[in-house]
Amino acid sequence: MNTENQSILQHHPIDIKIKLACLWVTLMFCYIYCDYFELYSTGKIEALIQGKSMLDNPNKVLMAAVMMSVPALMISLSIFLKPVINRVLNFAISLFFTCLLTMIAVSLDVATHGFYIYFAIIEIILTLFISYTAYKWPKQTPN
Repeated sequence: MNTENQSILQHHPIDIKIKLACLWVTLMFCYIYCDYFELYSTGKIEALIQGKSMLDNPNKVLMAAVMMSVPALMISLSIFLKPVINRVLNFAISLFFTCLLTMIAVSLDVATHGFYIYFAIIEIILTLFISYTAYKWPKQTPN
């Protein structure tokens, strides 16, 4: 094997803010796709047309909107916030969502569609990874 002709691919370190924002984007895509796939569940569209859904009153819709806006906002906040508050918010909010997702996953019964459980597992892993990444935020080395 001729090693002279082999090239080594360059790897640039990715800023932690970009990593966190990308993780939040991935989490949001999982939320959106899970909700989208739910529309294919038997009887779901008919139930929505008849006004029979989990979000059957304005207060529940507002609560869902608030809960879903937090991860969406964390995408931009992960880029724009100063490191100290950024680290604390990413760590705390992702742990909160890990607990929330775990409670939801545990409450799913065996008859639940497999995609719910699949997405719940991915979302838990993602939120734990966000917590870990924020916790391991690199320290600045003194000059």
